[in-house]
Amino acid sequence: MEVPEKLLRKELFVEMLSFQVKKAKCQNPGLGKDGDICLALGALIMIAVDFTTGDDPWPIFKLQKEFNAPGRSPPLSTEFYTGWLTHWGENIASTDAAFTAASLEKILSRNGSAVLYMAHGGTNFGFYSGANTGVNESDYKPDLTSYDYDAPIRESGDVDNDKFKALRRVIQKYSAAPLPSVPSNNEKAEYGRIQLQKTTFLFDILGNKNLVGKVESENPASMESVGQMFGFLLYVSEYTAKGNGSVLSIPKVHDRAQVFMSCLSEDNGGRPRYVGTIGRWLNKPIHLPYIKCVSNIRLLVLVENMGRVNYGPYMFDRKGILSSVYVDGKPLREWKMLSIPLHNQNEVQKIYPIILDTYSYSIKVSARKKLKDNVDYSPKVPAFYAGHFVVDKIKDTFMSFNGWGKGIAFVNKYNVGRFWPSFGPQCNLYVPAPILRRGKNDLVILELESPNPKLLVRSVAQPEFTCGSKSLRIHQL
Repeated sequence: MEVPEKLLRKELFVEMLSFQVKKAKCQNPGLGKDGDICLALGALIMIAVDFTTGDDPWPIFKLQKEFNAPGRSPPLSTEFYTGWLTHWGENIASTDAAFTAASLEKILSRNGSAVLYMAHGGTNFGFYSGANTGVNESDYKPDLTSYDYDAPIRESGDVDNDKFKALRRVIQKYSAAPLPSVPSNNEKAEYGRIQLQKTTFLFDILGNKNLVGKVESENPASMESVGQMFGFLLYVSEYTAKGNGSVLSIPKVHDRAQVFMSCLSEDNGGRPRYVGTIGRWLNKPIHLPYIKCVSNIRLLVLVENMGRVNYGPYMFDRKGILSSVYVDGKPLREWKMLSIPLHNQNEVQKIYPIILDTYSYSIKVSARKKLKDNVDYSPKVPAFYAGHFVVDKIKDTFMSFNGWGKGIAFVNKYNVGRFWPSFGPQCNLYVPAPILRRGKNDLVILELESPNPKLLVRSVAQPEFTCGSKSLRIHQL
């Protein structure tokens, strides 16, 4: 029987993948229309299952058979969880090696099969980290840069750990063929202290004094609607100052907005000053202090996309400001939006080529002299810092950001991900050997909040997940 395309679209992708398959279709495969459909689909697809590690697998495999044609339901766990992911603000996830191996043996001992998730941990380089939600879309939980997952093969490829050995013993026990030899861990290196220097403020790079937005609209536009998928989006508008200050509210922002204000008529050219942060997970109004200014006050809202939701009912996860912005209860109009994608700096960017200059400019400035912090220091105003380190033998390493606030890092123009040690638990970013080169290597970071007082980053040989206060949670930021 030929399966119509319409049937595949509706029955397979809508009903089967959403677990709304009607049992009748496969319980009586020889009887009438439903049976014909079941036989036809059974020749093309198989419904498998996943479940919590440690659950008794065999009642679940029995249930699996009800959704497959007779004889076409080998017991298969499509996601056998070897560990678990971690969100910012949580303790690092960890699962017991012996418990995980015993759970796998319950499947393999009776000729079941399992796909290890994850067999190999990884890294969310750049802006490719995901997120989850809880009870609603404001209960937002962004993933770490590290996706080590407590997997048997670690983020850096290491296998010399209890979980790898325990799972290997179980797999070998039920494997018909001998397993390959175990490779050694990748070599790691410590390249020592890296002294950074402040090179420029983000708003100076963007041409704060005469900022012209790439996109202008009456109301704020989402990140996607201005042609940007990742990174940051800067929103700019103006309002008239009041003697006792004003109240700013943004009912819906995805995901994290840092708010700044400036007066262009000031002697310093109107350098923005930080006034507060609005988070998707804790959205509260912000007081805008009074500034004596002969012109209007410029309001700047820097929104960070911290990762799209990749599971559950809120997967349609637009980014940026998704509502009106209110000052003293009145919607603010006439907005300019400027994309700040900050991809890998060795890739050609079609959006705002000025960002391409950031990396090379930072390196040039750091090679000459540092910005005069005693004159230009502004607390919690995003700034670029740059430095270099020397590599003799190229090996994997980790960059330790202990003492820094929150930001992103580039090694030799490659975006190695976000750091947020002030919130934790991740302290170090993984830098695999292929990113490095012999001799001088460059490190440029964008610090969004508070830099390390000594402007130091360290190249170390191990990961670390002990940063942040144990009392903090993402909803309390």
